[in-house]
Amino acid sequence: MFGLEFIDLVVIAVYFAVILWIGFRAMRHIRNQEDYFLGGRRFGKLVQIFAAFGQGTSADSAVGTTTTTYNNGASGIWSALLFLWGTPIYWLTSPWYRRLRVLTLGDFFEERFGSKRMAGFYAIIASLWLMSFIAIGMKAVSVTVLGVTQKTQSELTADELAEYGRAVELGGLVKLKAQDSLTTEQIGRLRQLETQKPRKEFSHMNESVLVWTICLVVFLYAIAGGLEAAMYTDMLQGIFIIVLSVILIPFGLARVNAMFGGSGAMEAIRTIHHQLPEWYFDIFGSAKTLDFTWYYIASISILIAVNVAVQANQMNAIGSAKDELTARVGFTAGCFLKRFCTVLWGVTGLIAIALYSRQIDNPDLVWGHATRDLLGGLGLGLVGLMIACLLAALMSSADMMMITASGVLTRNLYRPLLPNLDEKHYVFVGRIMGGVVLVGAALLASWFDTILQLLKFIWEFNAILAAAFWCGMKWRRTTRVGAWSSMIVTMLAFAVVPVVLPAVCGSVRTSEYLLKQTHPKAITRSYTAHQMDVDERNDQIAKWNELNEQGKGTGVRPEPIKVGHAIEKVIVPPNKSVFWSKGIGQVDGRVQGQGLLYVEMVAVDQIIDLSTLPYAMVETIRTLLKIILPFSVIIVVSLLTRPDDKDRLDRFYVKMRTPVKVDRDLDRKEMEASLANPNRFADRLLLGNSQFEFFKWNRTDTIGFLVSVLTVLGIIGMLYILLNLGT
Repeated sequence: MFGLEFIDLVVIAVYFAVILWIGFRAMRHIRNQEDYFLGGRRFGKLVQIFAAFGQGTSADSAVGTTTTTYNNGASGIWSALLFLWGTPIYWLTSPWYRRLRVLTLGDFFEERFGSKRMAGFYAIIASLWLMSFIAIGMKAVSVTVLGVTQKTQSELTADELAEYGRAVELGGLVKLKAQDSLTTEQIGRLRQLETQKPRKEFSHMNESVLVWTICLVVFLYAIAGGLEAAMYTDMLQGIFIIVLSVILIPFGLARVNAMFGGSGAMEAIRTIHHQLPEWYFDIFGSAKTLDFTWYYIASISILIAVNVAVQANQMNAIGSAKDELTARVGFTAGCFLKRFCTVLWGVTGLIAIALYSRQIDNPDLVWGHATRDLLGGLGLGLVGLMIACLLAALMSSADMMMITASGVLTRNLYRPLLPNLDEKHYVFVGRIMGGVVLVGAALLASWFDTILQLLKFIWEFNAILAAAFWCGMKWRRTTRVGAWSSMIVTMLAFAVVPVVLPAVCGSVRTSEYLLKQTHPKAITRSYTAHQMDVDERNDQIAKWNELNEQGKGTGVRPEPIKVGHAIEKVIVPPNKSVFWSKGIGQVDGRVQGQGLLYVEMVAVDQIIDLSTLPYAMVETIRTLLKIILPFSVIIVVSLLTRPDDKDRLDRFYVKMRTPVKVDRDLDRKEMEASLANPNRFADRLLLGNSQFEFFKWNRTDTIGFLVSVLTVLGIIGMLYILLNLGT
């Protein structure tokens, strides 16, 4: 049934049953909004660790990392490891969310800037981001489960066989295009098939049914038990994610030995090094990922570190801790646990290259194919366990994101419109909002073409809000007008105009100037030949011989090589669009820009010709602008406008200086004492009598930050060791 064995279906059914039981059991503890949206702020370190790990780890994390590693070698791991560099900062920022003593980050904007409208604006923007995060997980898990449950060719229907035939025809025409040997008729047929996008893979499962089933299960247990259900299910799901991270590795290494000879893990690792090209083990800027330079990695890491602070789920994941130390340990350790698993996902990708590089063209199907190939014949329910793990990875983030989005929408959008209603009413509305968020995520999952497009959207979208959060938190001179100006200008520049302008003015897409591309130079790298290099060279020689026999051969016949020979690899990076998010393509025979228009890059191009720069530098400039523009606007406008109400600022910053007490009554008394004496903790300020609210580091700050930095170095060291084992 569904291409799965009975035992696999049993494993999946048991998993769903346990998750639903936890959700409805947690429902008994919900009495008010704090119980529903923050679990009553009663969670300890272990729950917090798995909550942070689960809410940041969706199905796309493992599948996406393996996909990019399969495509690009070890350097592809940076698609998920970019967050590593900013992780130590979480040790310093985690107490902020607990000291806010609010239910949502929208409440922060209302308290700090005295504006319910700003809180409502935040709720809308944050909810769109949260929907996108859920959507990317839905897309990843659906693609992978479809890969696990693929039909054999004999199981295809007549219509599917016809579509499969068109896909094979398309592949043949693409190869002829690469050889520049298409006839006029074939060119027309190629364009027709590219528009149709026929599939070669078909599944026993329907993608839409799968996505909506996941939505229903998450909706039932999370909407019933709120954040408490999400947190406790995240503990279980966190264990499943760790299993997911390692389960394919031993079976993959065993298959490597069976395929190439050898025994034991070390022998398999040595075989992988012998088989794969040397550049597959380059961590930075390999031959396949020249655009992934150190400066691009640095710029995107900074952007992510800045933007992640304003993610609405930060409040739920951190603010639900019972005290500040629990918040710090839970969130930082949980995030590091994900970084550790990321390295394992990359290792899985390298194993997959050795096993399937000549079998799988679509990298998105690698994880599903490996699951079916390595685990399917054992009859132990491991395929069902893998599917349960993928669902756990998705649902552990989807539940947290759904509760978070329903919280900001209820508290900061609905409540100001209908105030002073009882707590049960707002909890009911929160549950309805959660359903709306899940439906929106499912629809959004079908709107984007690829997982990578969703990833870039997630990385960059919160730039609209980040400057207002950071400046509002640490600079008293930040004004409400400055915050509004920064958010509006950033939204117009990076979200509204890039979408609206091409839609309103269609000629923009075909403008010759806006079709500008980079013109990269060929780069030569020296390597030692491995088996895949030899196989690739033999394919090139065979292709040259075939064309030469047809009288179409050009150039010099490639020289044969052997393993161990010194070789030079000449890389000619493709031309890439400077101004369009999806590059340049053809529609109805016309060349045009696709996706969003980067209007900010049009302005930069007036100063410097971007086509003369490496694409990595173009992307670095674009990334840095998403930091520079919003912060520049908020600083300049704040300095030119009247300061905000001093009493409101004093109340806010006194609260942020007062450490949280676990006992509610004692914490309330501490706050009353601080409000009565606003200078009570002034001695803790690094720059006393200034407009800045930077605190002096204490022993806990220093030790925790240093341990976090050492953990970053340890993870990089672990990655380096794994990539060099067997050499």
